Amino acid sequence: MSSNGVSGPIAIESHNLHVYYGDFRAVKNISLKFPSEKITALIGPSGCGKSTVLRSFNRMNDLYSVARVEGEVTYRGTNIYDAKIDPVEIRRRIGMVFQKPNPFPKTIYENVAWGARINGYQGDMDQLVEESLRQAALWDEVKDKLNQSGLSLSGGQQQRLCIARTIAVKPEIILMDEPTSALDPVATLRIEELIQELKKKYTIIIVTHNMQQAARASDFTAFFNMDSDRAGYLVESSETNELFTNPKNELTEQYITGRFG
Repeated sequence: MSSNGVSGPIAIESHNLHVYYGDFRAVKNISLKFPSEKITALIGPSGCGKSTVLRSFNRMNDLYSVARVEGEVTYRGTNIYDAKIDPVEIRRRIGMVFQKPNPFPKTIYENVAWGARINGYQGDMDQLVEESLRQAALWDEVKDKLNQSGLSLSGGQQQRLCIARTIAVKPEIILMDEPTSALDPVATLRIEELIQELKKKYTIIIVTHNMQQAARASDFTAFFNMDSDRAGYLVESSETNELFTNPKNELTEQYITGRFG
């Protein structure tokens, strides 16, 4: 990231990114590169702008009327904040999985099929639903109850259903905002194992408060902190093993050893 160990194809990158909510600058001057088909974790204390940065990568911040973005986010050679770019199309290519599982109040089948259907999918829907549920490691648990409500599933199953729903519209990048923070340890481990499988096909960017999760589950890690004005900024980023064993910045070392945050 930046030049910190990232080689090969880059899926998405930010250049001098600033995000404001009204007059408040939530994050400042974020320049980061995210390698294709790798898992990048964003870590840092609460309030340092990790989720704001994550949402800027598929223009979810646009949904807040007070939000304003300066700088660039480049995806496929284009700034996604260019006036000609359709944010809905960006969100189809760059999917999002939220902190709390949020299945639709529909059947398991319709939860997966819905996004593809509204995007005009013309293929075999049964096959797409099965493939997406298989990729989300959920098919064997739900194949005999596809017509039951998605809300009938356990929390961990609901989160995997939301991942299947994201996969079904064939994104290239999956953003995950603390996807296991509401789950028990067993369900958390299932999601982490799933993420490792998904990186074979997708670029994954995950926000986590869990140091062990970042160390276990990611290839690269970016550490954020906030300044005296409470604006989030990037402290450093590198391969995960290097950041956790040999951080370049004293703040990073203090954070990962639990001395603040």
